[in-house]
Amino acid sequence: MPLEPRLQVLRGDITTLAIDAIVNAANESLLGGGGVDGAIHRAAGPELLDYCRTLDGCKPGEAKLSPGFNLPARWIIHTVGPIWRGSQYNESMTLANCYLASLTIAKAMQFEDIAFPAISTGVYGYPLNQATMIAVETCATFIEDSPFPARIHFVCFTPDAEAAYHIAVGSHGPRK
Repeated sequence: MPLEPRLQVLRGDITTLAIDAIVNAANESLLGGGGVDGAIHRAAGPELLDYCRTLDGCKPGEAKLSPGFNLPARWIIHTVGPIWRGSQYNESMTLANCYLASLTIAKAMQFEDIAFPAISTGVYGYPLNQATMIAVETCATFIEDSPFPARIHFVCFTPDAEAAYHIAVGSHGPRK
């Protein structure tokens, strides 16, 4: 199956998507925070915080699953991206692992749709263009050999993120 329409770029609010799973760019505690993490916790309701307390946190590059509670999405995959430190601490591998760990859960659960925010590009400071290339390359490689997830949505909150994702998806061209 070709990359398009499997990889899609959307502009909007990830908390409004009625799909199998959305990905939360979480902090290590999984107990909420700012940015997309705070928005997901607010939209999902207090049950999410209670559930996340049972997950014992999450290390950078790993992912954990929770129900979506009050979200239109059935599930939330929580992943912790790297804090950008100038690429001195293998941040690119950690970021790629965020996508791989999330996609591995999606495959195991046979999710048709998964939506990612621009992991680590907010307060964690990862350069947007580099992060989007890592995200798209990791996802494109993963789905070459897997029917699940059938569709990956890169949900962009800003015009800059949307433009960067369109460039990243476009740079991969059609695949067989």
